[in-house]
Amino acid sequence: MSAERLERPEPESDGATDLIVYEGELLDAADTTAPVRYVVTQHTMLAPGELPPRADERPAWGEHEFRLTDEDVADLDEPDLAENTVINRDSTVRAFTAWCAQQKPPHLSHPCTTTTYTRYGLHLIRLGKAGKYKPDSVGAYMSRIWNWQPVDLRPDPSHFKARLRAWRREWVAAGGEVKRAPAVTIGYNLRIIDATDETTSIGKRDAFLAALAYVNLHREMELADQLVKRVKVHPTGLFVTTAMSKTDQTGKGAGRFIEDREDLQLVRRARAWLDVLRELGADGPDDPLFRALTKKGKLRKYPEDRKRGQRMRPGSLNERLQVLAERAGVPYIDGKKVTSHSWRAGANTDLIAAGVTLKERNEVGRWAEGSKTADTVYDRTHGVGTRDPLARVPLYGGPAHAAVQQARASEASESPNGADHDGEGRGGR
Repeated sequence: MSAERLERPEPESDGATDLIVYEGELLDAADTTAPVRYVVTQHTMLAPGELPPRADERPAWGEHEFRLTDEDVADLDEPDLAENTVINRDSTVRAFTAWCAQQKPPHLSHPCTTTTYTRYGLHLIRLGKAGKYKPDSVGAYMSRIWNWQPVDLRPDPSHFKARLRAWRREWVAAGGEVKRAPAVTIGYNLRIIDATDETTSIGKRDAFLAALAYVNLHREMELADQLVKRVKVHPTGLFVTTAMSKTDQTGKGAGRFIEDREDLQLVRRARAWLDVLRELGADGPDDPLFRALTKKGKLRKYPEDRKRGQRMRPGSLNERLQVLAERAGVPYIDGKKVTSHSWRAGANTDLIAAGVTLKERNEVGRWAEGSKTADTVYDRTHGVGTRDPLARVPLYGGPAHAAVQQARASEASESPNGADHDGEGRGGR
């Protein structure tokens, strides 16, 4: 603080001027300014003695730096997920939004609070306990809702996940089990292909579809999105590129050479189907590899504004493969309904039986590196199976046991007291 003497003239009523003196104190400059504000978030890290960033030192962005153009908005509106993923997400979001609107008073669904998120999760669990859902389904629904929320305002999922884990334990203990499609192994696949009439255009497509689904461990979406140019036919096999998959959303792509097999006859069947596409004028490099056909073998026509263009729906391919299995007399295997995923599981099951390593199977099946899914989920041996590790243990009483007994008898006869070295002599136990 500092003392200050302030003098200024003060007019009198009659026009004279007197000098008026004011005594006071001046505050230091630091005391007259507004307090400094610092910006600290959960991500702030400070070195010893370092101050947080000041609020008044943040970048001076202008309004124009926050505005998108109409073209930018249109580009951002383009979906960045697989079509099937978008369909499932939107369905889940609609159900969640409807539930929020039905609450009294209504809840905000986007962004939602942790309480709203947890309450909806508990609601689904209660429905699941009543038989409507399985634990894995509820977990998938809630994961979609969580990912749909704004990144910086996502709810805390830990409370819901704790209850989901508890319910899953109860569900398993009560006899619940996840229903998985059976494996269409090589024997079943050949039976299905043999039942296909390959003298027709539809039959040529179906036979190649079943063969390719097996040898490249395809998901139905990968088959539906496959293009003509991504299947190169060589005299000894096919080079197939899968441009995008569930574990490759960036479109990096994965290509592999698949050697021709005498049983599946990949090259012959690929050429037969590509010849059909050529006759139909649908063999352009960017044309879909699999096309929907009419009963007369002509191309099915779609509206020009159809979202998928000329590509078949993944669900249509699944239905087609199920039809082929039914015609071959195997709509069910081991009491489970065949689906398009059965071909993926069948090839992986056969690869395991042949001793192919997990690393190799992850590569050919486009599972994530280090994933155990090919072993824990897609190993679907038929019936009771034949791969029991205990079968490698020699039978007790067999040749090995006889050799051990003979050696012990020799040692006992040579011992001075007639006892075994391990103490199991006369009467020893």
